[in-house]
Amino acid sequence: MATTSNPDTPGPDADEARLHTLGYAQELRRSMSGFSNFAVSFTIISVLSGCLTLYGFGMKTGGPATMVWGWPLVGFFVVLVGLGMAEVCSSYPTAGGLYYWAAKLAPRNGPAWSWFTGWFNLVGQVAVTAGIDFGAALFLNAFLDLQFGFAATPGHTILLLGIILVVHGALNTFGVRVVSILNSVSVWWHLVGVLVIVGVLVVVPDEHQSASFVFGEFVNDTGWASPVYVFLIGLLLAQYTLTGYDASAHMTEETKDAAVAGPKGIVNSILVSLAAGWVLLIGLTFAIQDYDGAVGSETGVPPAQVFIDAVGATGGKLLLLIAIGAQLFCGMAAVTGNSRMIYAFARDSAIPGSRVWHRINKRTRTPTNSVWLAAAGAFLLAVPYLWSATAYAAVTSIAVVGLYTAYVIPIFLRVRQGDAFERGPWHLGRWGRPIGIVATAWVAFIFVLFMLPQAAPITLDSFNYTPVAFLVVLGGAALWWFASARKWFTGPKVQGTAEELAEVERDLDLPG
Repeated sequence: MATTSNPDTPGPDADEARLHTLGYAQELRRSMSGFSNFAVSFTIISVLSGCLTLYGFGMKTGGPATMVWGWPLVGFFVVLVGLGMAEVCSSYPTAGGLYYWAAKLAPRNGPAWSWFTGWFNLVGQVAVTAGIDFGAALFLNAFLDLQFGFAATPGHTILLLGIILVVHGALNTFGVRVVSILNSVSVWWHLVGVLVIVGVLVVVPDEHQSASFVFGEFVNDTGWASPVYVFLIGLLLAQYTLTGYDASAHMTEETKDAAVAGPKGIVNSILVSLAAGWVLLIGLTFAIQDYDGAVGSETGVPPAQVFIDAVGATGGKLLLLIAIGAQLFCGMAAVTGNSRMIYAFARDSAIPGSRVWHRINKRTRTPTNSVWLAAAGAFLLAVPYLWSATAYAAVTSIAVVGLYTAYVIPIFLRVRQGDAFERGPWHLGRWGRPIGIVATAWVAFIFVLFMLPQAAPITLDSFNYTPVAFLVVLGGAALWWFASARKWFTGPKVQGTAEELAEVERDLDLPG
């Protein structure tokens, strides 16, 4: 029989009872601790991925001044977005996350709000997975070039990306317990890795850049004349890095004491990443020996050149391996989080082939098919790199625009509810509305900002295809909505009565 425990009392039965009140059976295995929930989001944020893979972009779009000061500026607004998300997560701790919240918070037209929130989230999740593993492929190609002469070419990078995604898909399919352990290891890998990289870059080089260079040097290699415009588009480095923390919400159906652990996972992952990322950016910039040489590095990875120039070939390669390890951890966690979002959206019949993508592996209690859809989508989104040098920046823009739009829609709807909003055990009190208003305004600003051209003159090679990607995917979702889905998509489904939910859970517990 279904549990009748009080959902407001902490404990495993309370988590299951709360999920039942939201309309869902406990299909996924609830085995994650609060630290493990935090670890997934912290790993996906991954300052050793985002900061380093977009460092070359930052060197051209404002240089040290934009990277060093843009980080805390963006970080301030990201914390506000995270706080707003965390408050809503506490009220609705379910794997659907953002699109489920939108449906519950909308005063009317809930299914439409839910539909488009879900599609923004889906596009952003696939893009962030692509961006993370694509960055790992770039860095791995640079290492293989330096060590074995495996040339850093677009074809080789895409090949490595495919291999990485297959490995991450396999781990999430066959090594579920291993993935959980690796996510916890990843936290310490990132924190110790940042300290090791920065420590080596501080101690080993005989010369360092001046403080005036690190905190004040402005570089514009974009082709645009306006320094303000260049500074603003340079904020992409920070804004892209500080994404992915919605994974804590998507993992709540697998987390103990989810209504508190999920919100804490969101906020703490942002705060720890903010501190670690700023230390990394400042330490790396102080260590630059040859700015132009790093930007034009034959490896295509400026941080790799900074490492080698600062500490020598052997030491530089070792630092590069630390970064690659972190990026691989990050991509693995991104596939996990992305698959849970796909699983939840498919559970509510919102994507083509929903019956296939919602299917659960009875042995592992994980959505195996969704794992491989996440990996395949990420690979396809990165393929334009074969003919576009700016493809990586476009992928990161797609991730930022998609994810942050999905992040802010429930926050906006919570603001509109005002005092009618039903708080969970973790909430912001009277600060909920003002924080939500500022967060909404910031996301509206960056939505426009990261659609804009990033380099001039605008050519096929420099074109920012972010608007095109959104037009294709979300235009298709809009057509599908008005032509068909609005007639049958009613938002998140209730899976059944208490007895029916219990039957679903018993069926999953049977050997199979």
